[in-house]
Amino acid sequence: MKKKFLHDISANLLQVVINQLCGLAIFYILSARLAKNDFGEINWSLAVLLTTFNILSFGIDQVSIKKIASGKDIRLTLSAYVMHVVVSGLMMYVLLLTCNFIFPKFFQTHQFLLLIAIGKLMIFFSTPFKQLVAGLEKFRALLYMAVCSNILRSLALIVLTFTHQLTINIIIAIFIIGDIAELLLCLLLTKYYLKVSLSFQWDTGNYKALLNESLPQLGVAIFTSAMARLDWIFLGLMASNIILANYSFAYKVFEVSTLPLLIIAPLLIPRFTKIFQPGAAVAEKKMNELLILLRYEIIIACGVGLTLNIWWVPVIDLITHNKYGAVNKQTILILSFCLPFLYFINFFWTISFAQGHLKRIFYIFLICFIINLTGTITLIPFFNAEGAAIAYLVSIIVQSLLFYKQSGFNQYKTIIGGTVMPMLCAIAAGVIGNLFFSNVWLIFLASFSTYLLCLVLTKQIRHSHWSVFKQVAGL
Repeated sequence: MKKKFLHDISANLLQVVINQLCGLAIFYILSARLAKNDFGEINWSLAVLLTTFNILSFGIDQVSIKKIASGKDIRLTLSAYVMHVVVSGLMMYVLLLTCNFIFPKFFQTHQFLLLIAIGKLMIFFSTPFKQLVAGLEKFRALLYMAVCSNILRSLALIVLTFTHQLTINIIIAIFIIGDIAELLLCLLLTKYYLKVSLSFQWDTGNYKALLNESLPQLGVAIFTSAMARLDWIFLGLMASNIILANYSFAYKVFEVSTLPLLIIAPLLIPRFTKIFQPGAAVAEKKMNELLILLRYEIIIACGVGLTLNIWWVPVIDLITHNKYGAVNKQTILILSFCLPFLYFINFFWTISFAQGHLKRIFYIFLICFIINLTGTITLIPFFNAEGAAIAYLVSIIVQSLLFYKQSGFNQYKTIIGGTVMPMLCAIAAGVIGNLFFSNVWLIFLASFSTYLLCLVLTKQIRHSHWSVFKQVAGL
């Protein structure tokens, strides 16, 4: 079991690292080579499409992982999910084409939307196969499926950049071709590597059963998808493509900084499903061990946020020729405060999901969606990108508090302290580093040393934690 955990996390680590590196290469090339207006327009189109397709999943993606991980019939689940994405995806694209004829001026302004939608439709078609391998804990197959498109796109963009043949039309074509290649690879791996036969027959009873089980997750899918790109969409509509270009650059780097969370999150669902069975009591010793894991996730998140803010302006202005560094200094500061709360939310969301508390999850996301929507609409006209970031931060904090209150683990008093104290340590370390030094290297060394010292002095890091951490991580 320990070897399997290390194997799984290694495969998932490799997948996340490759995707993040390729994503950064793609994002950097686009931000450097395109005018801010075109860069903002592409990001707006991606935000709209990713939000739409995530909503169209109806929450079946998470439910399918849970069903497969718990040993339910693989072929029936896969078949129902495949038919769902094919039918709903095609209907959505037909609707887009219809709207193109009804509202031609809108689609002339957003000229990339229909073309980029072709590629995102292919990615949507591939989601059932990725959830299949996640549920089976075949993370090596998931590695191949997940990195294909990004590797092809990044390599093509790098080559064409050096040969000076990169145009906006070629960029769109590269996006579409990469997404089609990912779908084809998913089909091949499912059939020949996993030996799972593909069925494209409509089974009404099986589909209704899967849909009914996923319905509580539909609301969650709507709210989480909207919250993930709500700020991008409204900045494009209420501000300008240039402001969106600035914000989307900062937000992309912020997303990359969640790398540790991206590594561990897919591993938690199948494991927590086995630990937190509905109605079953969890041993206090086991829960304390998991809380130590959460504490160190938050410590890492705060350390990443501290590092991000110290190096942001000198590094980003250097690599973007002063386009996206100083202009986003306040935005990245606000977004970095979200990092520890995202780990907190993921931990308690996974527990609630494993225990089948889907209605509870739905209401929490509904409340936070309303807060985020209200804040975004209210603050963007006054504060632009910073307003969008503030609205997102407030909704994330509220979401954390609600998940904690509804988790049923309020008796563990160390949870709040283990979340807040590392944040205070990181803030104090950053202030001290900037107060006494002006050289960025000295600021970084002083701040990080102070951060570690504060963690030790406040007993957030203890020698006794190491043995527990090794047991949880399977080392």
